[in-house]
Amino acid sequence: MDPYLEEMTLRLLNITRRSDIEPQLYHLAFKCLYLITKARGLKTVVRVLPHEVADLEPVLHLLYQQDASDTDTWETRYILFLWMSIICMIPFDMSRLDSNARTETGEVREPTMLRILNIGKRYLSVCDKSRDAAAWMVAKFLTRQDVKNEQLPDFIDWSLKTMMEVEYDTMRGITTLSGILMAMAQLFKYGKREDLEEYAPIILEKLIEYKLFDIKNTQIRKFTMKLTQRLGLTFLKAKVASWRYQRGSRSLAENLKSTGPTPAGVNIPTTAPVDEDDDYDVPEEVEDVIEQLLVGLKDKDTVVRWSAAKGIGRVTNRLPQELADQVVESVLELFSTVERDEAWHGGCLSLAELGRRGLLLPERLPQGMIMV
Repeated sequence: MDPYLEEMTLRLLNITRRSDIEPQLYHLAFKCLYLITKARGLKTVVRVLPHEVADLEPVLHLLYQQDASDTDTWETRYILFLWMSIICMIPFDMSRLDSNARTETGEVREPTMLRILNIGKRYLSVCDKSRDAAAWMVAKFLTRQDVKNEQLPDFIDWSLKTMMEVEYDTMRGITTLSGILMAMAQLFKYGKREDLEEYAPIILEKLIEYKLFDIKNTQIRKFTMKLTQRLGLTFLKAKVASWRYQRGSRSLAENLKSTGPTPAGVNIPTTAPVDEDDDYDVPEEVEDVIEQLLVGLKDKDTVVRWSAAKGIGRVTNRLPQELADQVVESVLELFSTVERDEAWHGGCLSLAELGRRGLLLPERLPQGMIMV
């Protein structure tokens, strides 16, 4: 950990903690923290943020004080959500943090768990970058054991209901839809497979039913493709395919030494042996996932094609060899004279991803070279 980065971050945060400070000054401190985040990376800065129990209530209170419509202070809200994303993972049950404290109007305050989720859900529909941090915070918070047991089903229901009700032809609707898809994609990235497996089929069904793959907005299609590939990984066992091509030495000199004549009677295998454990039932939903990813390879926008190509590689990495070979064959079929340039580009991206992961076996290489 960089001590200079940690010291600089703590100094700026100490400015924001002062009660006698002018709002303009602490907003400026958060702007500086955002610039550090851009320079050093989000995950690097989050690791040096303080995350004591005593920090939770002040940060949450400061979040509720922010004006979501103020376009000049979005950096403040962005850093506060990043800070909350690490604070909310404290290893204490959230119910222990609640008391009979009352609000200024005399009402009993909402449980801390609900307050954190509600402020996160509120910012999933804003137009600035704080939406990204809010989606990340909500996803991380929902992976907690106590929060998952109480709030995860309600959050999934709220997300699907909101996705159905928003108007896709308005900026407000597109922004809200983007935030929800972003949060769900992050949730299926950080959550445990056994906790999310029961929700994956209905979410995939709704993505297809609401025709999110066909929306004109590029960002919506990208997040939909990202969520779809992670749903596919949820359907499959978290296991690396044993039949992958085993690469040789990364040293060119060592590879050249091994290119001599092969002794008579010695057979060099071109593929890895098939593991009997690879012979397991694949859920039917995986076929729908792969179909949508293959269609995504032909999308008009590169970011969507790239997301689909990565999804093809990740899902294929968990399939039995026979089914994986069918996926490779479907990718090769994209190299047809009747397909547009986008399909050829998506096919190239997918073949590159498959080859990088050792999933493009040697016997498929001649066909791939001919197609390309």
